[in-house]
Amino acid sequence: MKVALVYDRVNKWGGAERVLISLKKIFPKAVLYTSVYDEKKAPWAKAFKVKTSFLQKFPFAKSSHELFATLMPLSFESFNFDDYNLVISVTSEFSKAVITKPQTLHICYCLTPTRYLWSGYEIYFKNRLLRFISTPLVSYLRNFDKVAALRPDFTIAISNEVKKRIKKYYNLDSTVINAPIDFPNIPLTKQKGKYFLIVSRFVAYKKIDLAISAFNETGQPLKIIGSGGEEKRLKQMAGKNIEFIKDVSDQELFEYYKNSIALVFPGLEDFGLTMIEANYFGRPVIAFRGGGALDIVKEGVTGEFFNEQSKESLIKVLEKFKVSLYNEKSCRENALRFSLQYFRTNLEAFINTHKNL
Repeated sequence: MKVALVYDRVNKWGGAERVLISLKKIFPKAVLYTSVYDEKKAPWAKAFKVKTSFLQKFPFAKSSHELFATLMPLSFESFNFDDYNLVISVTSEFSKAVITKPQTLHICYCLTPTRYLWSGYEIYFKNRLLRFISTPLVSYLRNFDKVAALRPDFTIAISNEVKKRIKKYYNLDSTVINAPIDFPNIPLTKQKGKYFLIVSRFVAYKKIDLAISAFNETGQPLKIIGSGGEEKRLKQMAGKNIEFIKDVSDQELFEYYKNSIALVFPGLEDFGLTMIEANYFGRPVIAFRGGGALDIVKEGVTGEFFNEQSKESLIKVLEKFKVSLYNEKSCRENALRFSLQYFRTNLEAFINTHKNL
């Protein structure tokens, strides 16, 4: 089959981008379509043949895409997929809006319904003045988003949490195929652990500030790997027991995982690939009880939950947490449920079942 992948924008690195790399391994000749492409911020995309929309020519569009929100729908509608047998839109925004003809199978791999319009609206528009000013724009984009969600022939959800959101916001049924990780061939090592670890982008809904508040109080060592718009504020909050690290290689990241006590995951996430990575290296996870963590963490076996997104709730778990209670092999076995091969088998079966419907 001739395959096209479509993604909202190629200007960052995170879990969604890892999904695209996995899809590239399954469909090595697939072309990647996107609204804008920033080569400096997304060197991972050099493996693809990338086709951009007309927005690529607009000043500041690569770095400040949010300024062009009203044009994002049109940017995806402008693509032509007549020559393709299969289109897979990987999206948490508008790439699902592409238009395909009946002979082309369009599958949406939904990371989440557009977060700033739906589940994350209260976070993104917490400023009352901004909310008031943006009301007409949000109304327009919500209406379009619902229309766009109907365009794929079938929708796959990244997790059971996302499946619920797809039903709630779009009134659509979907099939869950969890996101994959192409694990490195690295043997397990038994480690006592030297610090707790967070691996995340620094955006508000990730709730890194909650974890910092908790560790400021407990005094336990915490390393935070990542970057993003919240970086300055988070660093100002952090005590001396908290270290920030950025721009690490994969090999360096693996070492941080292996030497950690546990990964801390305070956000309500769509899925959460870092939890799987931590388990693969034999480390347990301390996660908020909600979202994608419910698909991943086996309580008492591969990690623990805290019940409320508050520092008090997290502190209760941190104070009684004993890494010696968790078995490295059990953690790795749990992670292997999300391997690339497992994902490939499920995705290919889904495509073969639906391509002639």
